[in-house]
Amino acid sequence: MEPQLNQEVIKTAAAHDGPIETDAVIVGAGPVGLFQVFELGLLEIKAHVIDSLAYPGGQPIELYPDKPIYDIPAIPVCTGKELTDALLKQIEPFGATFHLGQTVTVVQKQDDGRFYVETSKGTRFLTKTIFIAAGVGAFEPRTLKVDGLDKFDGSQLFYRVRNPADFAGKNLVVVGGGDSALDWALNFTAGNVDGNPHKAESVILIHRRDGFRAAPSSVARMHELCEQMEMQFIVGQVSGYEEQDGKLVGAKVTGSDGVTRVVPLDVLLVFFGLSPKLGPIADWGLDIERKQLKVDTEKFSTNVPGIFAVGDINTYPGKKKLILSGFHECALAAFGAAPIIFPEKGKIHLQYTTTSPKLHKVLGVETPVFD
Repeated sequence: MEPQLNQEVIKTAAAHDGPIETDAVIVGAGPVGLFQVFELGLLEIKAHVIDSLAYPGGQPIELYPDKPIYDIPAIPVCTGKELTDALLKQIEPFGATFHLGQTVTVVQKQDDGRFYVETSKGTRFLTKTIFIAAGVGAFEPRTLKVDGLDKFDGSQLFYRVRNPADFAGKNLVVVGGGDSALDWALNFTAGNVDGNPHKAESVILIHRRDGFRAAPSSVARMHELCEQMEMQFIVGQVSGYEEQDGKLVGAKVTGSDGVTRVVPLDVLLVFFGLSPKLGPIADWGLDIERKQLKVDTEKFSTNVPGIFAVGDINTYPGKKKLILSGFHECALAAFGAAPIIFPEKGKIHLQYTTTSPKLHKVLGVETPVFD
């Protein structure tokens, strides 16, 4: 089920015969890609945004639209959907055009310095700059390797939670040892004690060992709920399954003692993390380090002038994979791109949205009058 975002501020592309000529193409419509639209817009640079998903929002929308996010400055808590809607509203004045459900397949430098860009749907661009905000790349969930289990994918086997209400009242088996596995196990269990509307009938967490790659507070809470018999934790690995009348009814779990037991279930939720795939980005002649794009920290440019990388896709000394870090990178990347787009303007001076009449005009707001 696709998330219901504020569609009024999502401008999709109309049919176009030749290449679309533009100043900027942003690859990726996650939070950082959306904020890149804003920072470019303040400099009067209009952008086209390309994303492989059918909707903006990136990982927060695709993987945890209803889970709380606590580390966005000045916003004590918001969901992935609320963050995406707010960013879409914020960039509305800049008229970005979205090209969704397609990936960039070709990037070629032209003799005039621009880049020829083509997507999997045949959309073509001639652009002065490219901003890669592709998160971890074309991410794919790591799957549970059990022969034949994939036939239940999307009906009783899930690698992400888009609508928690779909799992209310079900007997859930959650597999994994990271934050996502613990968070969702706690989310669906909390209803048993806190009145959560997403309450599951039962929750059993399965992990191959007793150590976790999750927040210690979540692990401690999980053990508390197990002691209170609100949920169960089993050390083991899913090695098979049982079905009845074409339905998945149980997971075969082989424990550390070598004994295989059948755990009954209605739904199997698997959280093994994401497998990042750079895809065609790997062929664009960019410096890559461990599937990430190397950038400088002055303007977050790659080794190819005119191509910038912001957010989780990039790497540099001290890099922290936080949304707020990506927002900072967007600002410097926009200023780094401005001389390429407007070579005649010379140095671009920093202005403040609080006091600049020019920025107020760009944003479509009135300049306040102070006594």
